[in-house]
Amino acid sequence: MSVANSGVSTTRSFNCLSAVVAGMGVSAAIVGPGNIGTDLMYKILDRSDAIDLERVIGIFPVEESEGLQAAVEEGVDAGTEGVDSVREHADEFDLVFDATSAHVHEQQAPVYDDLGLFAIDLTPAAVGPYAVPVVNLDDVVGETRNVNMVTCGGQATIPIVHAVDRVADVGYAEMVSHIASKSAGPGTRQNIDKFTQTTAAGLEVVGGADEGKAIITLNPAEPPIMMRNTVHTRVAETTDVDAVRDSVSRIAEDIRSYVPGYEITLEPTVRDADDVGFDLGGDVVLSTQLEVEGEGQHLPPYAGNLDIMTSAALGTAERIAAQPNEAVAGGETDD
Repeated sequence: MSVANSGVSTTRSFNCLSAVVAGMGVSAAIVGPGNIGTDLMYKILDRSDAIDLERVIGIFPVEESEGLQAAVEEGVDAGTEGVDSVREHADEFDLVFDATSAHVHEQQAPVYDDLGLFAIDLTPAAVGPYAVPVVNLDDVVGETRNVNMVTCGGQATIPIVHAVDRVADVGYAEMVSHIASKSAGPGTRQNIDKFTQTTAAGLEVVGGADEGKAIITLNPAEPPIMMRNTVHTRVAETTDVDAVRDSVSRIAEDIRSYVPGYEITLEPTVRDADDVGFDLGGDVVLSTQLEVEGEGQHLPPYAGNLDIMTSAALGTAERIAAQPNEAVAGGETDD
């Protein structure tokens, strides 16, 4: 559906977004009322002064969707026709949080673009550039109107790789993410293959590693485990490890400004060839471990993997709202 046919002009949307960026608050909709979308809704309503949530949109009737029922209970309007609801109500908001699936976002991203809506993609689709708030957000916001939040594992571990890489070149980065099986709903499981591909690419493109690898496990243990991640970075043997530890500590503090439950549980620790079991060619591996505990608003505290995505998405939207007008206008087109 074209902008002309929808009755919503790209110029209108960007003029409106320029106005909200100037300090009037960003109006937003959430598409996808599952666990991630619902948790994001509560975060926006509970703690954001910069985001005005106008609508939560799904594809089922309200009575068949727990997320839409929660939205109605909170006084937020609900849409039940998926992307058609976005088209119908596009003049109500300036920004869309897409919490559907990679496949769905790939289909819907052109619609958001035609409508002049800024899209924050919480799926691994990666239609737009990867965005990690503490690493590169200011660089990408002015260049596009669709940013991708990578994955939960990416949001947790890419900053660590970046923190190491700003001290010493990272030739190889590997992240291993363990999450509670109970925290992985149908959408997460559907996206598993995309998760590994997108996270590995993010370790390289945003983290700075020459080569990246991502591994995820769903742990069925009871009681459910917290989200735990291990990050291995291969660097030169002469690397100043104390400087790396300081860099990691500083970026972890930055992350805690929007993900309070983010904690380094093992600071970068040197592992040599004897430790890893293969020749490192004179390099060493620095291994870092971290845990993410959720805030427990809609999801249980063990679902830190979902919490870090919604927190990063909200942090991204608030950073967009704080940008000067010209930063957002960089994504405008002439259609």
